Amino acid sequence: MIVGTRGSQLALAQTKQVCADLSAMTGKAIDIEIIKTKGDKITTSQLYNMDSKGLFTKELDIALLEEEVDFTVHSFKDLPTELDEDLEIVAVPKRESPNEVLISDKSWAELGEGSKLGTSSLRREAFCNLYDKGFELKPIRGNIETRIDKALNSDLDATIMAQAGLKRLNLTKYIKEVFPLDYITPPAGQGALAIITRKDYDKKEQIQKLNDYVSMQEVLAEKMVLEELGVGCQWPIGAIARMTAEEFNIYSILLTKEGEILSQKTEKGSIRNAIDLGRRIGEHFQDYV
Repeated sequence: MIVGTRGSQLALAQTKQVCADLSAMTGKAIDIEIIKTKGDKITTSQLYNMDSKGLFTKELDIALLEEEVDFTVHSFKDLPTELDEDLEIVAVPKRESPNEVLISDKSWAELGEGSKLGTSSLRREAFCNLYDKGFELKPIRGNIETRIDKALNSDLDATIMAQAGLKRLNLTKYIKEVFPLDYITPPAGQGALAIITRKDYDKKEQIQKLNDYVSMQEVLAEKMVLEELGVGCQWPIGAIARMTAEEFNIYSILLTKEGEILSQKTEKGSIRNAIDLGRRIGEHFQDYV
């Protein structure tokens, strides 16, 4: 088998873990093919100012369709709402933490008006404005290590990042604070991986063994909010689904860039109806965009 992946340290760490788990099941080695995406080549623009559909996935999809690789590994949150009709998500391994975290020498409470916070996320900007922090918001791009370095060793005072990536790269020592999921709600799919193959791939049943049912249902429900709404990262929206001991629930919040809450909604029910619960929230939000 050959797996396609982006070449960042995080992408490679994620892919190597998937390969190790799959090799343990199959007893066969997996070759890694690094593929550069359009999103990797653009380092100066705010992503929400661009057509972001497939920005970090299109080139990997092409390699799959042309049978240059057998499967690909992605951060689930990078996936466009619609996949190519000949491809499918065959597995979502057990999800890592979906929380957002603060990288700074100061706590969230200590970061006062005029503090410089680096972010290229419209959603994160909106949450900073929601809490009237009065930050000077600055663009920041680059890999995880680069953004940590900028937050701690430049004119920036802080940045907000996904906890999952820091865990996967053993960089949690830089986390100053972990935000509750209902305080800064993450983007759909954060903390999860997606393994994609061609629908006609004859070994996909082997890869499906890596799937974690609860994680898959959580992220598909979250992604359905965006799909039903017809938006991607060009709109400030957070979505988080969780399976508790009692029931499945999904919460989503829709904001303006200025931090005004347009709507927030929770749906609860059976995990078997997870995607429909996400759809209901997306339908509800349609009146606000």
